[in-house]
Amino acid sequence: MDYYFRKTTDYSFEEAIEKVTELLKEEGFGILFRINMDETLKAKIGADFPRYTTLGACNPKFAFKALTSENLIGLMLPCNVVISETPEGKVEVAAIDAVQSMLAVENPAVKETAQQIAEKLKTVISKLQSCSYNHSSSNKKHHEQYHNNYH
Repeated sequence: MDYYFRKTTDYSFEEAIEKVTELLKEEGFGILFRINMDETLKAKIGADFPRYTTLGACNPKFAFKALTSENLIGLMLPCNVVISETPEGKVEVAAIDAVQSMLAVENPAVKETAQQIAEKLKTVISKLQSCSYNHSSSNKKHHEQYHNNYH
């Protein structure tokens, strides 16, 4: 079973981040942090990596409910959303499935909260514009360039 919800889009990388942030806000989430993994990996170890940004999303109402149900649940917070570049030059957005990520927690209240969070994150992903993928020669060229640069 997948531990995430995802969709490939036609948004530019920055547009995807803006749209996801907006949709998360509509569902009651704020962004606690933004990590640009590609930039961090380049700066720390000199590694080239495709564009990859993690947003730490938090819905305070659900975070409070989870934390008051299970004190150490903070180890598994916030809900991460990843925006990444695909080999085809598209942008993929993925959000954690809170139900799957909380399987190790044996607390019914936390499981109920995780189900509610999962539905909200699934809604965010479902509202994103889908990708109109085609196998043009420019996409194949980009895929080859991506493969050569990152593998």
